Amino acid sequence: MEPAILITTLACGMLVSRVGLPPLIGYLVAGFVLFLFGIDESSLPLLEQLAELGVTLLLFAIGLKLNIRSLFKAEVWAGSSLHLMASMLFFIPLLKLLGMLGLEQLTGLELNQLALLAFALSFSSTIFAVKVLEDKGDMQSLYGRVAIGILIMQDIFAVAFLTISKGDVPSVWALALLLLPLAKPLIYRAFDRVGHGELLVLFGLVMALVFGAWLFEAVGLKPDLGALIIGILLAGHAKSSELAKSLFYFKELFLVAFFLTVGLNGLPSFSDIGLATLLVLVVPVKVALFLYLLTHFKLRSRTSLMASFSLGNYSEFGLIVAAVATSKGWLPAQWMVIIAVALSISFLFAAPLNASSSRLYQKLQGRLKKLEKFPPHPEDRQIPVGNPRFLILGMGRIGSGAYDELKSKFDGEILGVEHKQDLVDYHKEHGRHVVQGDASDTDFWEKLEYAPNLELVLLAMPHHIGNQFAVEQLHRLNYKGKMSAIVRYAEDAQSLRETGVHCVYNIYEAAGAGFVDHVVNDLLPDSHVARSNAEEMRKRG
Repeated sequence: MEPAILITTLACGMLVSRVGLPPLIGYLVAGFVLFLFGIDESSLPLLEQLAELGVTLLLFAIGLKLNIRSLFKAEVWAGSSLHLMASMLFFIPLLKLLGMLGLEQLTGLELNQLALLAFALSFSSTIFAVKVLEDKGDMQSLYGRVAIGILIMQDIFAVAFLTISKGDVPSVWALALLLLPLAKPLIYRAFDRVGHGELLVLFGLVMALVFGAWLFEAVGLKPDLGALIIGILLAGHAKSSELAKSLFYFKELFLVAFFLTVGLNGLPSFSDIGLATLLVLVVPVKVALFLYLLTHFKLRSRTSLMASFSLGNYSEFGLIVAAVATSKGWLPAQWMVIIAVALSISFLFAAPLNASSSRLYQKLQGRLKKLEKFPPHPEDRQIPVGNPRFLILGMGRIGSGAYDELKSKFDGEILGVEHKQDLVDYHKEHGRHVVQGDASDTDFWEKLEYAPNLELVLLAMPHHIGNQFAVEQLHRLNYKGKMSAIVRYAEDAQSLRETGVHCVYNIYEAAGAGFVDHVVNDLLPDSHVARSNAEEMRKRG
C-alpha cells in the first residue's frame, strides 16, 4: 500500500494548495482518506517513527534559530504563563457546562479530567506557526519572535507534563546534562570541520537525534526536550543558519508523516465532529486573550494581532498530551479523535486568517490602537533615521557590502535597516549606522521618521515579496528618489521594474560579473593598457 499512501498524500496536498491553503491540511485529509480504506496507524509503524523524527527535528530547528534571551522577556514567559492559566480557567467551566447540557463525550468527566482537557486545548501549534512564518518570511520579525517564544514556553510546559506523565523519576545521570555547556568548545570545533556538504547534514542529524533525543531519553527525560536544548546550544555558531537550511527538507518530509498519523487515528462520529466544531468556535477567545495580554506588555496593536493570529489554533502538542492521557486511561479514547478533528478544523480557519492578517489589521486599526499602552515596548517604538542620503533595507552580506562600498565612494549619511537584532548589534560594533526594523511590516513605515534628503534606496532583503512590499510603501509615502533592488529570478526582476524600481540586479549574474572584475583588477591589472598599446602600434604600422 506504500504507493497508494504516497499518491493519496501528494494528491491531497496539491488539491489543498490550489485553493490557497497550506499543504499540511491536505496531509491531514489524506490521513482520514487512508483510514477509510482500512489503513490505520498500527499497520504503519515506520510512519509513526518518521512522525516522531519530524517533531524532533522541528524542535531542533527551532533551537538553532532561538535566542535564549528572548524567553526571558516578560511578553514571552509571563504572557505564555498567564495565557495558560486564563485558558484553563476558561475551558474548565466551558467543558463542564457542555457536559451539563448533555454532550455525551463530557458527561461524567471528573474535574481532574476536565483540567487535563483544558491543558491540552490551551496550546497553540508550533508546526503551523513555524510553517506560516517561514512561508511569509517573518520568522525574525518582532511578532514572529514573540510568537515563537510563546510557543517554545508552551512546548516546555508540554514536555514537562509528558516527562512527569511517564511516571518514572529521571535518572541521577540526568544531572550530568548540566555539564553540556562545558562541551560546547569541542562541539563547535567539530561543527567547524564538517564543511558544507553531506557531512554537515549528518552532523546535524547526529546532534539532534543522538546527543539530543537519545541522550535525554537514556536518562529518563523527553527526547524532544533534548533536541530543543542541543539546538539552542548550537544556535550561537556562525553555521547554525546553514545547518537549519540543510535539514529543512528532512524536517518537512518527516512532518508530512506526522500529519498523516493524526488522520490515521480514526474517523470521528457526527457528534465528535460537532463537539470539535464547538471547540473551534471558541478559538477567537484564545486569540483575543493573546491580543489583550500582548498589548498590556506594551507591544503595538499590529505586532500583538499578528502574533495572536499565528497562535490562533489548537496544537499537535495538545494532541500528544491527549494521546498520553488516553493511553494511560486518564481520558476516554475518543478524545484523541476529537482533538485531532478540532486541530484540523482550526488549521483550516487559521490558514486564510493568517494570509489576510495585514488587511484585517488595516480595517481594525482604529479600534485596535485603543488597546495600546504608553510608553511603547522598546523594540516597537518610533524609528529615528537622522538625515540619510542612502537607505539600505536588509543588512545581510549583500546589504553590508553595499553599505561599505557607498561609504568608500560617496559623501553623505548612510542608514541600514535590519530586522534581526543580533545583526543590528554586530553592525553597530563595526561602526555602521543601522537601526532595527522590519521593512515588510506596514507599521515600520508609519514609525519611520521623514528623511528629506534621501536620494537612493537599496532593497537588499532576501525575499522578493518583502522588496516588492517596500516599493509599494515608498510609493505610498511619495518618495521621488531612485530605487535599486536585488533579485534571484528573472520574473522577479520584471515585476519590480513594472512597479518603478530603476535598477534591478540578479545576484547570480552580478556575482559572475563581479568575479571577473575582481580577477581582472587583481591578476591582469595592465591588460587594458597592453591592449591599448597594441592597438596604437597597429594604427602606426
